[in-house]
Amino acid sequence: MDTGQTSYHEFDVASVRGAYTALGDGWTYLNAHEAPQLPERVISGVARAFRSSVALLDAPTGSHSAPATPGRLEAATHLAAARTAIADLVGGSAESVVLGPSLPALYQSVARSLGPLVRYSSSIVLSRLDDPLLTSALEGVDAEVRWAQPDLGTGELPAYQYDEIVDGSTRLVAFSAADDLLGTLAPVEDVVEKVRARSRAWTLIDVTALAPHQVIDIDALGADIVAVDLGRLGGPQMAALVFRDVAMFNRVDALHPAYSGPAASKLETPVSAGLAGAVSPLVDHLAAMVDSKGTRRQRLVTSMFATSDYLGDLADDLYTFMSTLPAVHILGVTGEAAAHASSERLPALTFAVRGVPAELVHQRLFDNGLVTTITPQTPLLQEMGIADLGGAVTVSLSPFNTHADVEHLVRVVASLA
Repeated sequence: MDTGQTSYHEFDVASVRGAYTALGDGWTYLNAHEAPQLPERVISGVARAFRSSVALLDAPTGSHSAPATPGRLEAATHLAAARTAIADLVGGSAESVVLGPSLPALYQSVARSLGPLVRYSSSIVLSRLDDPLLTSALEGVDAEVRWAQPDLGTGELPAYQYDEIVDGSTRLVAFSAADDLLGTLAPVEDVVEKVRARSRAWTLIDVTALAPHQVIDIDALGADIVAVDLGRLGGPQMAALVFRDVAMFNRVDALHPAYSGPAASKLETPVSAGLAGAVSPLVDHLAAMVDSKGTRRQRLVTSMFATSDYLGDLADDLYTFMSTLPAVHILGVTGEAAAHASSERLPALTFAVRGVPAELVHQRLFDNGLVTTITPQTPLLQEMGIADLGGAVTVSLSPFNTHADVEHLVRVVASLA
């Protein structure tokens, strides 16, 4: 099948930068993991949607005309367009999209709805690499919780352990496809294959960290459910779950008695139609990184292959140049314990400068126009020794970043090292 792959040499970063009005303020934004910049399409989409969401849809134009559904508001079209756009984003169907105000809220909905699947002595498998807000939401399932552990040297999630912690009692396996602080990628296909071989459990995969950088295909991943936080992609503050098959809704409880049919509405909580109106512009933006033709899904695949190539090239420079600084410690990469770390990573890393507190590193970068973040001391990073290093700083790249941005970062860090 033609994937529409495009070389990064055809990726026009100047045109991409023009889609973000905030880039004219003089700062170099290297904080995509925490506060991605909003494309102008998203900003305009929100404004239009909030203005129009309370307007009547198909309003009568004369004395003999009548709307198809009297009193129906434009808000319904924004919600429908959001579901279609998210389906295009992950290669799913709009009927299988569940909207929600945030991923923790949606994960809580999943936990509440799994009653029909959970029996006595059932188990679920979660990952210590994931955001505690997500794992704590799923711990509400009435089942034994088992944990997949990341490698403390590399921060990667080994697939082999799923042979031991998944068995016939397992009903749900949840993990993230990537970690946006360490830049590590999970072996999604390997884990899913092991789960399939040992159980009939559903797999729930958070693709949020991966989606800004790579094509997401729910079928290729083999996932039963994919989760995405749209705000972390530079979109509105809302999230979505996409189920592999609409028939899966037959097997879960509805959150409200009014929604008992086999539909995504069984798991939905109310979301803002005004915010939902910005989802389609977000996906349109991602599909327009390079010029291409076809359906939005086809254009998105072409665009994201080009984006992935370009960001992969930037990531190579980022890791190569930062690794040459002798006083810099890159978590999950530097040191003997990380000798076998994978070279395939997101364009993001977390680093410390030996003998220099993270706050000082962050301030020096800020003074030189570089916007980064002080790394949160998550349980995993604490076990990896972030406190002993005096804290760390996280850098993550966006499609609008350039090789000059990476070189500027390295020069400033070198002045401290």
